[in-house]
Amino acid sequence: MKISYQSTGTPRAHLAGFPSTSVEGTTHDEPLVRSPYPPAPRREIIPPHPEHAVRTLTHDFPSEICGWGAHPEYEIHLITKTSGSFIAGDHVGTFSPGHVSIVGPNLPHDWVSDLPVGQVAVDRDAVIQFTDEWVRRCMAIIPELQEVDEILRESSRGLVFSGATAWRAAETILQVVHSHGTEQIAHLFSLLALFARSPKEEREVVASEWLGRPADGNSLNAVEAGLAYIFENLTGDIRLATAAHLAYMSEPTFSKYFKSATGMTFSSMVKKLRIAHARRLLDTTDHPIAQVATLSGYRNMANFNRQFLAEVGTTPTAYRRLESSQKPPSEVISLGLRAGTE
Repeated sequence: MKISYQSTGTPRAHLAGFPSTSVEGTTHDEPLVRSPYPPAPRREIIPPHPEHAVRTLTHDFPSEICGWGAHPEYEIHLITKTSGSFIAGDHVGTFSPGHVSIVGPNLPHDWVSDLPVGQVAVDRDAVIQFTDEWVRRCMAIIPELQEVDEILRESSRGLVFSGATAWRAAETILQVVHSHGTEQIAHLFSLLALFARSPKEEREVVASEWLGRPADGNSLNAVEAGLAYIFENLTGDIRLATAAHLAYMSEPTFSKYFKSATGMTFSSMVKKLRIAHARRLLDTTDHPIAQVATLSGYRNMANFNRQFLAEVGTTPTAYRRLESSQKPPSEVISLGLRAGTE
């Protein structure tokens, strides 16, 4: 089985559609279209609708609507199925069904599912988008909405919700997506109130404050090109020289900027992401350990066992035998300075 990390393929999106629960296979034997990630996030154009202040949709993965990109609208996002890697700005983490987040204007983001080539996660995403101008105008004439200001500001670095807030928000997000008119706006305001009143321990700011500063342009470019290349080739051969070429830099220059932005070398980032993927396979499949190693980009079992032990603190075999409550928490990699919540 080959894992597809590419966010392109047959486009399928439904405006205000009802999400299904299936994962479908393609009707042919050819792999999904796989094209290289761009070296920088693409700018998504979301045209305004004269009769709607809020845009809602569901879409599949893979789909052309997915990808490493940014847009000026706020985006509230729910993952309904599959697991994989979540990127927001300089943050790299993981997601599973029920993952709820809000991404502020112009913060690059992507959700990349671990799927065999040829499979499609139908209606994987439920999405709500609205502009800062619209919500600020609402706040100006409805004073009660001022309580959402903190959430909107924190979303500029990406917010991920957990616990009771996440499961209540997931239900409300689907209510927004399924409804229309005044009812839809009422559900959206209820959702924003839920976010605003959430306990601090159930929301996490994920991206670092430095993101977007003009002085960090070279570092940002190195991170974007490097991460895109790693995800596209996580199960195969990854070379520093290729990553540097994609960033239009020499190897020493790329290495310097990548480490200055992430706090780790390019090879360390590859190892961390591969081991994170191996853990997901051990948690969610019955694949033999040797197959997990291969699917995680390791061709040498001794090296895989050594790297896994160094990262997780136990061997892959021992890890699989642990009860869920005994397993070390999955590492969340936040590149550069760790984002605070103050």
